Amino acid sequence: MTKESRNTSDLKSDKVKDYSKYFDFSDAKVVSQEEGKTTYRIKGRNIQINSQPDFKEGKRRGKESIEVHYDFGIPQDMKEFGKGRFYQIVTYGCQMNEHDTETIKGMLEQMGYQSTDDRKVADIILLNTCAVRENAEDKVFGELGHLKHLKIEKPSLILGVCGCMSQEEGVVNRIMTKHPFVDLIFGTHNIHRLPVLLKDASFNREMVIEVWSKEGNIIENMPKKREGIKAWVNIMYGCDKFCTYCIVPYTRGKERSRRPEDVIAEVRDLARQGFKEIMLLGQNVNAYGKDFEDIEYRFGDLMADVSKIDIPRVRFTTSHPRDFDDHLIEVLAKKGNLMEHIHLPVQSGSNEILKRMSRKYTRELYLELVGKIKAVMPDVVLTTDIIVGFPGETDEQFEDTLALVREVGYDSAYTFIYSPREGTPAADMKDDIPAEVKKQRLYRLNDTLNEYSKASNDRLKGQTLEVLVEGESKNNEQVLAGRSRTNKLVHFEGPKELIGQFVQVRITETQTFYIKGEWIHETVSLQLGS
Repeated sequence: MTKESRNTSDLKSDKVKDYSKYFDFSDAKVVSQEEGKTTYRIKGRNIQINSQPDFKEGKRRGKESIEVHYDFGIPQDMKEFGKGRFYQIVTYGCQMNEHDTETIKGMLEQMGYQSTDDRKVADIILLNTCAVRENAEDKVFGELGHLKHLKIEKPSLILGVCGCMSQEEGVVNRIMTKHPFVDLIFGTHNIHRLPVLLKDASFNREMVIEVWSKEGNIIENMPKKREGIKAWVNIMYGCDKFCTYCIVPYTRGKERSRRPEDVIAEVRDLARQGFKEIMLLGQNVNAYGKDFEDIEYRFGDLMADVSKIDIPRVRFTTSHPRDFDDHLIEVLAKKGNLMEHIHLPVQSGSNEILKRMSRKYTRELYLELVGKIKAVMPDVVLTTDIIVGFPGETDEQFEDTLALVREVGYDSAYTFIYSPREGTPAADMKDDIPAEVKKQRLYRLNDTLNEYSKASNDRLKGQTLEVLVEGESKNNEQVLAGRSRTNKLVHFEGPKELIGQFVQVRITETQTFYIKGEWIHETVSLQLGS
């Protein structure tokens, strides 16, 4: 059937087939059709659907090449569209989402918009969302409930939902049915399309949905609004691991790496701008370069090249144990501006659970990797991610995780009770562990981790650490807060002029989650005077 001959009944079997559960299609009408977009009249509102999420499509990993485009620009008719108008972006989730927000801010400001903290003043509010855990989604839908009243008071307000949640079929359906006042939904692969989508939503006064299930090309030279002394740098996008519990390969697409020369040019530019620290980002950062067909260049090569750039600190996240090769370890061991902190998610200490998670390494291989790292970097600080209560996890398997935590001696960890994500294989597994058992396991795990965190911090007492001062403490404006090379949070008293500087701090007191110290004046005064 051709696009031109479609009618209302086609909605049940074509691009919006899932909506049949939610809408009375006798009330749906095709309002207009153009190349790449169809507008429907559903429940009293026009909905322009350019494309929608499809998990099956998102799972396909074809061999088609990814093109790199360097010609991004704001359309001429949108360059002053936001003049005299204000925007607000609420960001949920990981550093990748935070970095996407920087890009969105950059585009909006090139369109003339200004940032505001007062949502009553805002002309556009975007929720940049996370789909990793169920409670993150609950927060977003709760926020939409609050924003509904603001939309009623100010009909001209543009409300948008973007990020990883937008890549989920069920989320788009729910927004259409429960939150029809939302004006704009776009995904992670088409952020660069925001100016065009915003124009459609504003002028046509209809909900605009454009979510690409298959990842697009790599778009370079998009504007970014960075603030502070630290900067994120995307080096690759997507993930091909397909761990059974994880939604990321569906929401972020297949692995695709930026060209080395583009990454290095961006880092050099950040160094010229005076940034003190950069974080190299990727859903699976050390898989960088595996998709290159014309060159043999991997993450270790990139880190070696970045280490030669005059920027004081370089970090990276998140790495996968399967892709942590010997060359990378060798490069990191040279230190310099490469920090001796590695975040190395393990998820479980049980081989049976690791297999059900499809992590594709064993407990023994993980511990062998840790041994290699510690052999050449004795002062390395390791942190991790751990899930408890994965479907079928027995008491004995949980004890395996506790034993691994003790053997590695992590300084800290992000710990989670398993949360099923619709569309992942694990969501179809029988979840037979009582909620109270999961909570008790989490408590025991955190108690064990806290013990090792405190012991690690205690060993620093009396030592002098290099600290990058990030700002005032969240709990006491008279106290400054910063990070050591190993990413320890350090509190100390000193003048506000130290913010953004490297200082020497002698550690005097240790807590579980942070350490306290005294600023060594003479060494800092030299830096301030240089």
